[in-house]
Amino acid sequence: MADDQDAAARRRVAAWAGAERKLADGPVSGTLAQRLARLADEAPESYDLGEWTDMYGDGVVAELERRTAGLLGTEAAAFFPTGTMAQQVALRCWAERTGSRTVAMHPLAHPEQWERDALTQLTGLRVVHTTGEARNPTEDEVREVAEPFGTLALELPLREAGFVLPDWDELTATVEAARERDAVVHFDGARLWECTAFYGRGLPEIAALADSVYVSFYKSLGGLSGAALAGSAALVEEATAWRHRYGGQLFQQWPAALSALVGLDRELPRLPQYVAHAKVVAVALREAFGGGAAPWSRIRPEEPHTHQFLVWLPYDAEVLTEASVRAAEETGTGLFRTWSDAGPPGVAVTEVTVGAPGLSWTAEDVAEAVREFMARVR
Repeated sequence: MADDQDAAARRRVAAWAGAERKLADGPVSGTLAQRLARLADEAPESYDLGEWTDMYGDGVVAELERRTAGLLGTEAAAFFPTGTMAQQVALRCWAERTGSRTVAMHPLAHPEQWERDALTQLTGLRVVHTTGEARNPTEDEVREVAEPFGTLALELPLREAGFVLPDWDELTATVEAARERDAVVHFDGARLWECTAFYGRGLPEIAALADSVYVSFYKSLGGLSGAALAGSAALVEEATAWRHRYGGQLFQQWPAALSALVGLDRELPRLPQYVAHAKVVAVALREAFGGGAAPWSRIRPEEPHTHQFLVWLPYDAEVLTEASVRAAEETGTGLFRTWSDAGPPGVAVTEVTVGAPGLSWTAEDVAEAVREFMARVR
């Protein structure tokens, strides 16, 4: 069974990587040789490759931390090998500082969905939920949480709900409601980079609402891996001590740091274009499905808040994933990737990301890709 699953996964990766046309590059977008060659080609524009490799966080890693803090407008930032570690450390630090081991967050937030109860198992923290609605909490919901909490964690955008964001007034009011309850605010900003277009504000103004911010270097920027925790110099100094205790003080991290710097230089300025074109793609998908391609469909949100959104169709996930792979293999066009059974029986969902390769897609290109995809579903 494991061998069959591995073979299926390799087939999917090969189909998507080999597609001549796609909406975005995938997280696994080439062989080792191709990725090394790409990094060697792109990195000299972002960092002097004549410098020595890093050792325990100096050199290129320290430069990445400096650049990140500057972009977010914070006093300091610390590089972490994973966002999971960065957020656990942040919330642990805040628990010590506030005297409360209770964190308020959405039940769809990443620590609740994807981290195997790490907050409770490793840090002894406990979670209270802010709302059960598929959106970030409102100011009233924060005020009405039934028990005290020391930290409010907000995921911006909220991925599992469709990469959705509250509007600026809602966000500022929610933050203020947390302050009224003597709580600090932490932003799970793994994808915060692409929120500037929605808010019409720069990263420093957005980050300034929170006491700490976590950002990812691979989810939007195309880096190999890694994350950063940004905030005051005192908080970051404390966080680096916990990073060491958690095993995150790695001997060398130059490939990840280099690729992150490349992402900051190359991808970050392009994200507003991706967000704008995601709206075009979403409209084209809705019209293609609504025009008879599918018996029922839903796109959430109807107008994407970022360059990512969700698509729902009334078929089993296995059927839709196979159709996605076959379409990529047989037509050279990769429209969708993996589907999951995350809703009612018989309904599957997938995430759509619009990146640099998708900027050339017209509405008719989307419609044609939908026709080819649905022909293989049936």
